[in-house]
Amino acid sequence: MKTFLRTILALVVLGVIALVAFIFVPVQRTGPVTELAADYQPPKGAGEYVMRASDCMACHTAEGGKPFAGGRAIQSPMGTIYTTNITPDKETGIGTYTLADFRAALYDGVDKHGAHLYPAMPYDSYRKLSEEDIRALYDYFMKDVQPISNAVAETKLAFPFNMRFGLRAWNWLALGKAGFQPAADGDAQFNRGAYLVQGTGHCAACHSPRNPLMMQSGSNEKDQAFLSGGEIDGFSAPDLRGPQSGPQTWSTEQTAAYLATARNAHSTATGEMMLVVRDSLQYMTHEDNMAIATYLKTIGSGGHDGAAPAKVEANDTEKMLTDAKADMPLGPRLYIDNCAACHAVNGKGAGEIFPELDGNSLVTAKSPKGLISVILHGAELPSTADRPMKVRMQGYDDRLSDDEVAALATFLREGWHNKAPAVSNADVAPVREEKH
Repeated sequence: MKTFLRTILALVVLGVIALVAFIFVPVQRTGPVTELAADYQPPKGAGEYVMRASDCMACHTAEGGKPFAGGRAIQSPMGTIYTTNITPDKETGIGTYTLADFRAALYDGVDKHGAHLYPAMPYDSYRKLSEEDIRALYDYFMKDVQPISNAVAETKLAFPFNMRFGLRAWNWLALGKAGFQPAADGDAQFNRGAYLVQGTGHCAACHSPRNPLMMQSGSNEKDQAFLSGGEIDGFSAPDLRGPQSGPQTWSTEQTAAYLATARNAHSTATGEMMLVVRDSLQYMTHEDNMAIATYLKTIGSGGHDGAAPAKVEANDTEKMLTDAKADMPLGPRLYIDNCAACHAVNGKGAGEIFPELDGNSLVTAKSPKGLISVILHGAELPSTADRPMKVRMQGYDDRLSDDEVAALATFLREGWHNKAPAVSNADVAPVREEKH
């Protein structure tokens, strides 16, 4: 009996020691994946370009705030996470970070003091950045960004998510080998696109599903769940690989145009994707946007080349809207009154201005929140170098009741060739109440 008790006591002591080590022993930082020359200097403009490719501004700039000064609220299943100040301010920003500190944040998800960053910061993707790009990014933030004193709100998640040391175990499971591994069977364009999608662009952070541990499913195209669609704060991020997805039904040129301008002949970007185009993708070279489009097209499961289809016969929805009979249901009546002038009775809209609604991934998304938000609050296309005109769709929150929004959204999700579940007024009310 005494031997048994001594064994139990020893195991308890060992467990306590292991827990203390788990909490307090510093994380081993990942070093550079490539050793550069001691006098290496990033090419002029490289740092700003990597910043754009990495979409740093969209998250680290609060609405109405100064660039990179942080404070933007990111909604997560665990609670609200506030983005950090990444200007070179020495008191409230990253002005005292060494290159090793900076690399550790990007690769290992730890700050200068060894505290774990929440993975709303996509370090599991940034871990693929090259040393050249990390050096360029560090040089840019330390030399070209204006220091701004801005003490952002502290992130205070509920127990147990407030215990950041637990992220150490998450990182053991979620983080792969540092550095980008090009595909042996891919050409230069494919691998450049893969690097931009998997690494700097961190596309999977939104467009891949997450498992119960909140890890993204797959880090590259070898996993079929990779880029198969995700959800952010109730908004659906569409599938990018399925046969009916945008990149598979559009040509590579149309996808590249969407990335550069937030619009093409079929669709327009809204919500978070609009911000990605506004703050990031419009500044990419045409060659890089084509590389992204080519990579997405190549890893897809088929579609067509984006050519205009042959004229088809009017379907039941188009005939109903064209006839506009007095006994027409509420949903299509609301469409004629509020939508048809721009999006047409065939739901095909007008290229690069009014998106198609027939087959639109926002309309048919698993979650109707994005569609409801656009109906209530409107949407805006940014001004870009290739398409300077800013286009805005008005919102209808002051014109349509919850029942009417639900009827209109249901009609859109069931009309033409769309086949998505109906929307209820209970779906509408929470979106109306959200600040936009």
